[in-house]
Amino acid sequence: MNNTSSGIRLEPFKVACSSCNLRELCLPVGMSNDQLERLDTMVATRRSVPRGETLFRAGDPFLSLYAVRTGFFKTCVSSEDGRDQVTGFQMAGELLGLDGIGTDRHTCDSVALEDSQVCVIPFQQLEDLSREFSDLQRQLHKIMSREIVRDHGVMLLLGSMRAEERLAAFLLNLTQRLQTRGFSPHSLILRMTREEIGSYLGLKLETVSRTFSKFQDDGILEVKQRQIRVLDPQALQKLVNGSSAAC
Repeated sequence: MNNTSSGIRLEPFKVACSSCNLRELCLPVGMSNDQLERLDTMVATRRSVPRGETLFRAGDPFLSLYAVRTGFFKTCVSSEDGRDQVTGFQMAGELLGLDGIGTDRHTCDSVALEDSQVCVIPFQQLEDLSREFSDLQRQLHKIMSREIVRDHGVMLLLGSMRAEERLAAFLLNLTQRLQTRGFSPHSLILRMTREEIGSYLGLKLETVSRTFSKFQDDGILEVKQRQIRVLDPQALQKLVNGSSAAC
């Protein structure tokens, strides 16, 4: 991967894992100072990815995992007719690159939806360290399991839910993830376009826009372009039959 030509910059990692405010999202709680120092040494660089640039592409060799430090990403795959299918959205404190573990090559593209930074975690070193520290290995397995569960949630969305239910489940999941990171669960700015939301949820752009308008007319949301205010989260929850679907 040519990092310089794509506009992606590698920089020294200035904030140690031990003092990062995303530590509890990325790392197992309770690691000793010695273990954290070992991890700090391994996570030696961070990477800046400008909006619209790719962190990695399908077919690139798999060498590292990436913890999103700031910003927002989408993952997508290209179909045979050249269209992009969005497969997920990732925010601060979440990992990118797990798709490459099985085949040693990435199977999707990862694109920054805004200027972003990631911590580069060399996978071979992470594996070696996780063999020594059971807490780290357990956290890695937990993250992988969460991704599998999320994939199952998307299959449920695409297979059995109406448009309103799909968008409601998506918004609930997004606000819950933001709340975990200390943000308001009621007010958010969508980093993705309605077209990208439609691609992820298996809906046409017109259907996504129409459903947002209906939610606003029903008093569930206040919508100002990409600024969303959730006025009635219980109504969203009711739409997905009382269960918060994992997207």
